[in-house]
Parts: sequence; C-alpha cells; structure tokens
Amino acid sequence: MTTRIIDTHIHTWDFGRAEYLWLEGDQTILHRRYLIDELNPQIAGAGVTDGVMVQAANNGQDTALMLEAAENNEWIKGVVGWLPLMDSRLTEKWIQEKFSGNKYLKGIRHLIHDEADPKWLLQPSVLESLQIVAHHRLTYDVIGVTQDHLKTAMAVAGKIPSLKLVLDHLNHPPIDGQMKMGAWGDLMTEAANYKNIHCKISGLGTIVDKATGWSPDDVKPYVLFALQCFGTDRCFCGGDWPVSLLAGTYEKTWQAYRQIISEELSPPDQEKVLFANGRDFYDLFIP
Repeated sequence: MTTRIIDTHIHTWDFGRAEYLWLEGDQTILHRRYLIDELNPQIAGAGVTDGVMVQAANNGQDTALMLEAAENNEWIKGVVGWLPLMDSRLTEKWIQEKFSGNKYLKGIRHLIHDEADPKWLLQPSVLESLQIVAHHRLTYDVIGVTQDHLKTAMAVAGKIPSLKLVLDHLNHPPIDGQMKMGAWGDLMTEAANYKNIHCKISGLGTIVDKATGWSPDDVKPYVLFALQCFGTDRCFCGGDWPVSLLAGTYEKTWQAYRQIISEELSPPDQEKVLFANGRDFYDLFIP
C-alpha cells in the first residue's frame, strides 16, 4: 500500500459565508456548518495525507471559503471551485482577476445535477466557457447522477478534447439495483473511449440502501468495473466528506476503498489509484 493517499473530494460549508441552496430545508446531519478544522484530526486514521477540496455551491463565496482553507491547511493541495460558466466573458474575467496566480485553484465544477436540463453543459455559452477553462489548464468535475448526465459528459469530452473531465462518484452507479450494471455499465464502457474522461471512486457508500450497514462488498463490483473500463491510469479516489457521514465515519469510507484496492491491485497500481493519478489529474504540487 502506498504511503501517501490523496482524498480528491472534500467539501466544507458555512451558512454564514455562502448560500447552499441544496441544503435548504435539509433535515439530516448535513444541515450545519462543516469546516476543515473538524476533518483535520480524522485524516491520519483514514490514511489520508493530502486533500483536494471540491465545490459545494454555485457561487464565488464557496470557492473563497475553500481557497482560504487551503491557505491555512498544509495538507490541502488543491481546490475545485466554481465559475459563472453561463457567461464566457465573465468566466475569463474571474480567472484573470480573481484567480490569476492562485496556486490552489486546479479545477471547476457546477452542480449540474440540480439543473432542470441534464444537457446544461452543452449550451453554447457554457461550452465557450469550458474552452476557456481548458485553455487555462483547469480541469472539470462532472457531478452527474443520470444517464443523460453521462451522455452529456461524453459530448463535452468530444467537443473539447483538451478539457480533462472526471466523473464524480462514478456517475452514480446502480448499487441499489442488486448488482446489475445495466445502462450505466454500457455508458461507462462507452465513456472510457474518451481518453480525457477520468473516474473518481467516491460517494458510493451513500448510494447503498443499507446506509451505515454497507460494506466493501456492496460497492466492490462497481469499483472493479470502473477500473476495468478506465484502467488504473484514469481512476482515483475521494472521501466525499461530510456527505459521506450519512453512511458512516470518514475512516469507514476510506477503509472500504483501501481494502478493495489493496485486494485487487498490484502495489504499483495501488499507488496510481490512491495517489499518483489524483496528483497528476489536478496538477498538484506535492514534493
């Protein structure tokens, strides 16, 4: 097992600093402030040594909160923020004026699964902005949950081959469908043909119906399927804290992923999936 592990999917939120529309009216444990200080004492037990923070709201305040956390926590190496992709001129302006020279901003995400149109990314203005994102060597995280989201990701990948994309949470595999790959499996196999699409092994515990009773065996077939399709050069892992707390502790999530990977992959491939691929995808500086 590699001595370094990158958690490529960490969230924080602070209702006093930014607006999180998807959490309005939420009745779960997620409806409170979560800051990186709360996670810091837990990373050692999970085996995590480095982290990437990922957008949780379609606004600049959330990105500012993450960049501030990265500045103040040495183990956070990168941030996947948000840009106003509907306006390409504003997208370019933000990159030039807000983020020029910022060593932590590595990628962009928009909560497309909250948009009414599953093809939101294919709007001409958004595609133009994504071209700008690619030009500035930023990556794009696809938070898809439906087949149409996955089809859209493939369309974007084909239109902008220079844009590196990653499918967050394996684009929500049908884990609660009695281990059947179905249409998800067919589309993932097709998506693997696009060399600029990568896979993030993350957010799987919360998809399992058993919630806190889930085990590595529940998600293992989907992890292995993704590894088979995309290979060990285009897959990496993320903990999805604090959303993952709905399905157990931070340590439990990482124990599951580490167990699957250690059982199924050679030491060199373990190092790729747990560390090197995430580092290289987000172009992280890790001495």
